Amino acid sequence: MDPALASLLAASLAFVGTHFALSHPLRAPLIARIGEKGFLPLYSLFAFLTLGWMVVAFRAAPSVDLGGSGDIGWIAASALTLPALVLFLGSLRGNPAFPNPRKPQPISRAPTGVFAVTRHPMMWGFALWALSHIVLWWSLRTLIVAGAVLFLALVGAHLQDRKKAALLGEGWSEWGSQTSYWPRWRRLHSVGAALWLVSLALWLLATWAHIPSAGIPAGVWRWIA
Repeated sequence: MDPALASLLAASLAFVGTHFALSHPLRAPLIARIGEKGFLPLYSLFAFLTLGWMVVAFRAAPSVDLGGSGDIGWIAASALTLPALVLFLGSLRGNPAFPNPRKPQPISRAPTGVFAVTRHPMMWGFALWALSHIVLWWSLRTLIVAGAVLFLALVGAHLQDRKKAALLGEGWSEWGSQTSYWPRWRRLHSVGAALWLVSLALWLLATWAHIPSAGIPAGVWRWIA
C-alpha cells in the first residue's frame, strides 16, 4: 500500500478508535480521576491530533486513483448532500434530548423538525455526506475518510442511544417511542420551508467552493460552471 494511504488509514482508525474509547469505556474512569474539566481538554486534544493527522495524510495521498462513477455518481452525490445539510443545520437548535441527559426524568418536549425525522439528525447528516463521497468512487483516500466518518456517525449514534437509555431509563423509553434511529424520510418535507431554503443556499455555496478548494466542480456547478 502507498505509504501515504497507510498513514491515512492509521490516522482514520486512530480518530475513530480514540473517539469511541474516550466517549464510552474510558470516559467514566477518566472523569473519576481528573474530573469533567480535565476530561474535556483531554478529549479535545486527542480529537484535534488525530484529525490533524488525517488531514495531513489525506493531502499527501493520491487525489485520483479510482475509475469514478461518472454522471450517475455525481447526480447521486448531489442529491445526498442537500438533505445532509437539512439534517445537520436542523440539528443545531432545539434538541429535546440534549439538556440534562443525566437526570432520570421524561423528556417533556415532543420531537419536531428534523428530530421528527430521526433522533440523530446531525449523525445522519454526516452519514449522508460520507455516502455522497463514497458513491463517487473517486479515490482511495476519499473512501478511507468517508468510510471512517460513516462508521463513526452511525455506530456512534447507536452507542449514544445505549448510553442515554442507561442514564435516563423510563425517560429515554418514552422519548425513544416517539422518535427513530433510522430516518423517516417521508417526514423530511415537513421540517419547514425556511430550513430548506437556507440549506439550499448553503448547498449551492458549498458545492461552488469545491471549485477553488479542490479543483473539482460539484453539484449543479459540474454541469453549468
